[in-house]
Amino acid sequence: MARDAGVVTVRPGLKRALRRAFRRLVCALPIFLLMAGPAPGEGLLDGVDLASPAMTEAELTRAEVEAMLARGERDLSGRRLNGLDLSRLDLSGAVLRRAALNKAKLKGTRLAEAVLDQAWLLDADLSGAVLIEASLFASQMRGASLVGADLSGARVTADLTRADLTGARAVGADFSADMRNQSMGLMRGVLTSARLDGANFSGANLSRTDLSFASLKGADFTDALLTAADLSGANLSGARVEGADFDRANLASADLRGLEGEGRNWESAVNLGRAVRE
Repeated sequence: MARDAGVVTVRPGLKRALRRAFRRLVCALPIFLLMAGPAPGEGLLDGVDLASPAMTEAELTRAEVEAMLARGERDLSGRRLNGLDLSRLDLSGAVLRRAALNKAKLKGTRLAEAVLDQAWLLDADLSGAVLIEASLFASQMRGASLVGADLSGARVTADLTRADLTGARAVGADFSADMRNQSMGLMRGVLTSARLDGANFSGANLSRTDLSFASLKGADFTDALLTAADLSGANLSGARVEGADFDRANLASADLRGLEGEGRNWESAVNLGRAVRE
């Protein structure tokens, strides 16, 4: 920065750095607004301008993303990648914290061990994506498609309201509430009205997860933890529940017809008498 006769000039390199910092601030601003609000699934999108450039535009092309990966650059934090077709790319281990990927195409994309904390993935297509041991903390994924995706071992405290996880694999995944972050509200997996038919949740931790009105027909909950989960209005018909723990789970109006296997702690479930049974 130089000063000449009362006029301040900014060197080109500094100008570019300032522009990049401003773009990232604009992209991150909605996240800051959300963090001051309620927990996922409880009005988080109120007041967020989803039609803004931060939520709809991309600052990179697929070719530029591929070039970054070829150089070994895997930090895409805060980047605007909305609407990009990133299908079948290998983004394993990539850092996409606070990135905007609304309506992006990520079909078959490898995101194993990727960090997608506080990322925006509204209506994104992640069908067949590999998200093994990925981190999805406070991610916004309403309406996303994860048909046949693999979330095994992933940490998921994301808002997946109305998302489609038909046939998804989430073996050993952790959707449970993060009790260490109560100042931010109850951070947990929210799958309200989601489609989860035939999904594999064997060994998964779904404690305190919101599965209200979700379709879980034929899903596999073998040895899963459903402690204090909200299953009110959910359709679990034909689900496999061998060894699943239903301690304090809310089963009001849940469809429990045709369950396979023996679940545990039915006696301490909430509203079991109001569930639809044989």
